[in-house]
Amino acid sequence: MDKIHSLRGMNDLIGQKVDKDNISDRIFFTEKILRNLFENYCLSEIRTPALEEENLFKRSVGDSSDIVNKELYSFLDKNEKRITLRPEGTAGVIRSIIEKKIDGDAHRLWYLGPMWRYERPQKGRYRQFYQAGIEILGYEEGLAELEMISLICSINKQLEIQNSVIKINHLGNNEYKNLFCKELVSYLKPFSSKLDKKDLERLDRNPLRILDSKNSETQNILKEAPKISDHLPQESLDLLDLIRDTFSNDCNIEIDHKLVRGLDYYTDTAFEFQTNEDKRQNAILAGGRYDKLISLISTRDIPGIGWAAGVERLMSLINIENQKEENFKVLFAVQNEKYLLKSEILKQIYELDCIHEIKINKNIKKIFTYADKNNFNFILLIGEEEDSKNKIILKNLNTKEQKIFNQSDIKIVNEIR
Repeated sequence: MDKIHSLRGMNDLIGQKVDKDNISDRIFFTEKILRNLFENYCLSEIRTPALEEENLFKRSVGDSSDIVNKELYSFLDKNEKRITLRPEGTAGVIRSIIEKKIDGDAHRLWYLGPMWRYERPQKGRYRQFYQAGIEILGYEEGLAELEMISLICSINKQLEIQNSVIKINHLGNNEYKNLFCKELVSYLKPFSSKLDKKDLERLDRNPLRILDSKNSETQNILKEAPKISDHLPQESLDLLDLIRDTFSNDCNIEIDHKLVRGLDYYTDTAFEFQTNEDKRQNAILAGGRYDKLISLISTRDIPGIGWAAGVERLMSLINIENQKEENFKVLFAVQNEKYLLKSEILKQIYELDCIHEIKINKNIKKIFTYADKNNFNFILLIGEEEDSKNKIILKNLNTKEQKIFNQSDIKIVNEIR
């Protein structure tokens, strides 16, 4: 009788005692850390089917991507319908929100599960792989970007990943992006004979991806090419500076105007968490904003931003250690979003080793009702009066004790324990 083997690029994961050399243990440990962090950021879990209609990915991921062109696991079911094993998580999450007609446009979601892509297996890259991701819907550009990068810094800190960097860029909205692509194509056309096959295909289908080319000759050609930063409005460049300056003391973070994303739906902010390894596959986590994705598959138009991380890539870089238990919840509430972006308090909140949430509401009574209903232990509040005096209120919701601090003086980690 012929032996039956697992398919190439697909692994069994069997839990055992914690062992630094056991792949299953390392993956399970990594997943536990991620789940705890997602809960700390008040994200809700969503689980979508492994199988979706093929057209979902063609419409969302884009025909110009390698995923759709070369890597989909697609087949006909018994009703002659084209079915696909999901290659990524965002499209399924969006499809679920639209199809179920979930109330409201604001959703803060996380997912974790297997994905499938038909590509050459290699270390940390398999045909069935595990991916964790978050999708924040209904939030315009600004605070959501800071939360994304903050969470990446938290992952880096919790997993103690060495020699890593967060790269950020701004691709512009569709108008700016298309304008830049036209200029880039005009510049590159005279060099067509010097481009390799892969970059030549990108020139016609997705010229932005050429900026990320691994070909050294292409990179030499690009040295004099138009710069995407020259086509961006000042507020986009200012946002990149704000993100970098906010987290520069916590993570190695840099602006890289050659950073692009492989999926067609990304616009505006983009980011990638990389190791400093001199290898082709050095990305650990990546994502960005996709404000027009939902309108591609529905009549609704909701802004969104998200990222996904390869669990196998993460687990290969960590040291297994006991996870510290969290035991309290903190709500940071303001009456106006502008109080957040100019406040150093936001950064202190992100650094707390606890469950925390940021809330914006003009009605202070509703803020306290929300805090009581959701069992928060502490509330930090900046209202109109506090902002005008550069003050902040800290209230212990268990003891009812309340203190008022200068925003520049408060050390939250010393007051909340």
